[in-house]
Amino acid sequence: MYTVAGAGDSDLSPAPFNRNNSYNGNNADREHNLKRQEQSMAELMSSSEFRVAMEDAFSGTMAKDASFSRAWAAGKLHKQHFVHWATNHYHYIGPFGDYLGLMYANTPDHARDAKDFLLQNMYEEELSDDRHTDLLIRFAEACGGTREHVQDRNNAMPFAKGMQGWMYYVSGRENFVVSSAALIVGLESQVPSIYRAQYPTLINKYRFSEWEAEFFDLHITSDEIHGERGYQIVLKYADTPELQQRCLHFVREAADMRFAYTKALYQTYVEPDLGPWVEEDEREPALVG
Repeated sequence: MYTVAGAGDSDLSPAPFNRNNSYNGNNADREHNLKRQEQSMAELMSSSEFRVAMEDAFSGTMAKDASFSRAWAAGKLHKQHFVHWATNHYHYIGPFGDYLGLMYANTPDHARDAKDFLLQNMYEEELSDDRHTDLLIRFAEACGGTREHVQDRNNAMPFAKGMQGWMYYVSGRENFVVSSAALIVGLESQVPSIYRAQYPTLINKYRFSEWEAEFFDLHITSDEIHGERGYQIVLKYADTPELQQRCLHFVREAADMRFAYTKALYQTYVEPDLGPWVEEDEREPALVG
């Protein structure tokens, strides 16, 4: 059970870029994992070792654990907060087809499975029955927002614009396997764990229809598939110790970026209304009598 702190309480959520300050408090585990990865830098990891190393890279900075995500799943947010989320999310993921196109251009012809996956992902983003950004705007409109407000870049946080710039940079400048590790493994594979906690709250507490909340239901399924395919591509084509380490670096960086962005959503839009976020078991016990 979670709650919102009263006025004057401090934000007890972790500093996103301090990788020794993990959400779960598993600092020793994280340091052990990082040391294990450093020791393996001089040699090529097996697929199973590399998979574990990528999963370890998320530890402590999953976006589902950021204050905005937890307040959402706990049913503490108001509909205007969802409009702010949708607006920023639009400018974060709106150009996803562009990112994928840059990655496709950087993918060599011999990696046909990777190129085919990127094309399929682009199709689903841009040309399928409903463009994903249109589903996002549909949700914002159900919350009282407008298409014009969502699409206006001036309404997005600097954090959202920073995420967009970072994704353009990585997709356009890095080796295709590194950008796959960053955008598909580091970012897209997180989505099901976030939305599985949020979608039931939208339906059961806020009484959105399935049509209004289709954006979330769709991504629980599609991004689970995309995330796994991303893992398989990275495992297959990161075939040198240097590429493996570069991939791990960008998975960690992607997790940090999304955590910081999600936490900033709470601090920017929710904290002025509801106060800083703390976990229920971190509040001081009430006096009896």
